[in-house]
Amino acid sequence: MKIAIVGGTGTFGRALARKLRLLGEDVYIGSRDAQRAKERALEIGVKGDSNEHVVKGVDLVVLATKSNAAIETGAALADAIGDTPVLCVASDLRFTDIGIVPGLEEGSLAENLAKLIRAPVASGLQTVSAIDLSSAEPPDLDALICGDDPGVKKLVLELAGRLVGGRAVDVGPLANSRALEGMTAVILNVNKEFGVHAGLRLTGLP
Repeated sequence: MKIAIVGGTGTFGRALARKLRLLGEDVYIGSRDAQRAKERALEIGVKGDSNEHVVKGVDLVVLATKSNAAIETGAALADAIGDTPVLCVASDLRFTDIGIVPGLEEGSLAENLAKLIRAPVASGLQTVSAIDLSSAEPPDLDALICGDDPGVKKLVLELAGRLVGGRAVDVGPLANSRALEGMTAVILNVNKEFGVHAGLRLTGLP
């Protein structure tokens, strides 16, 4: 599969690119700065270029920018992405004096993105970190994926299932990205409170 990671020079994007390369996928990382993308790609062993360039002609676009740039970036790339399926892995968070909380009072980044582009959007991997993806063995986690388009969700579920040691779980329509993005805040608070690296695995599944 040919996969473009927009925001691929960030910590999560680089970790995902490395893992996907090891899985035998054809990976391209993008950045607003084409030269930076090419340099980071060379370090990882994949290909890199500007965001606009890498999203053309791929099978899946992963939006892995920082949350404050996700919507602006997605909107700017709408024409270049066209109808190519998009996986949004971002979470909108606020860091406050009392802890880390969801940044959006209504909706989710993935839902907002879906309103701006014509491509079908799935959401997931918010509970899988760059540290998890960088481990030698698949992390003992489940990957939770939601979306409204069955075809895109199937594509992403199959890919996500190869990234983790647990299962890739269909958790329903795209509206449930609100919960997935909020779960990032929950896990980060747990990590901070207990000094651990927590993950998520559902019980009761076959």
